[in-house]
Amino acid sequence: MNLDAMRKFCATLPGATVDIKWGADECHCVGGRMFAVFGPKEKGSRSVSFKCDPERFLELTDVPGIVPAPYLARAHWVQVQDAKALTDAQGRELFARAHALILAKLTRRARDAILAAAPGRH
Repeated sequence: MNLDAMRKFCATLPGATVDIKWGADECHCVGGRMFAVFGPKEKGSRSVSFKCDPERFLELTDVPGIVPAPYLARAHWVQVQDAKALTDAQGRELFARAHALILAKLTRRARDAILAAAPGRH
């Protein structure tokens, strides 16, 4: 999985914003809530964490190079420590799902506003 391509993909999801938290981590959010966190580029970090479905958590953490995300595992977040653990297609699917999981937890008003403002929607 190409992490730079995944950063760009996350930025294209409806209502996605990017924020720097904890000094250097690149957090991709929707409605002010994180759905993916990329390690700092400057330090050569090649890891990314993201939210996943509870049913997929154990499946994903059984893959070599993917571990429960520090501090966030209880909320079903995983950390990809080896980018080769996933293909780009798998990464896009998982990041889109992480975005959808967080979007679904927003208020209906916030969710509707984000979806209405998405390009290609009328």
